[in-house]
Amino acid sequence: MLFSKKEMKIENSKLNDFSLDKKIEAILFFKGEEVSLNFLVKILEEKKKDIKEAILVLRERLENSALNLIEVNEKYLLSTRKEASSLIEKMKEKEEFSELSPSALETLSIILYKEEISRAELDLIRGVNSSYILRNLLIRGLIEKENENGSTKYIPTTDLLSFLGIESTNKMPAFEEVRKKIAEIDKRENAKNVENENKTQKEEWDEKENLE
Repeated sequence: MLFSKKEMKIENSKLNDFSLDKKIEAILFFKGEEVSLNFLVKILEEKKKDIKEAILVLRERLENSALNLIEVNEKYLLSTRKEASSLIEKMKEKEEFSELSPSALETLSIILYKEEISRAELDLIRGVNSSYILRNLLIRGLIEKENENGSTKYIPTTDLLSFLGIESTNKMPAFEEVRKKIAEIDKRENAKNVENENKTQKEEWDEKENLE
């Protein structure tokens, strides 16, 4: 077991001491994309009214920072302020013409062979947060976002396929074999997650029984 029950209690206590507006800020930063109010309600297990009040606190706290909290139809996104636009554009130009890192190439390969993938799926396969790399690939025009039933998927662009000199993703080398391998990784990681969830649930039940 990664953490003892005592360590878990300490971590939960620390999280409870973390104000709601800071929790929301952390989620928005980690996601790197728009997040709905319903998603925040589900993750934070708080009432809509309390989350909306915390968002007002967060908005006020960010007023003197370089970040801005955007809200559209009860969906929220952290972005840089317009005053930083020239700096961001300058950075974009440099990134567009710089070489792709090994991590970016790995991410791009997964997206190509999966054809479409959510950020959560990508993080699961890679084992790390892919927010920054996805943003980089979006800036370069190598991938694009596609909203599907309320969830965001990342797909290769025609510019990328043109650059690679292929008509479609299924023309990629060993396409079916690689897709099969990725599917096996998905299955294995999902099984691990289910096992960990069941283990955590069992520990919670055992702890409740001991308290009774």
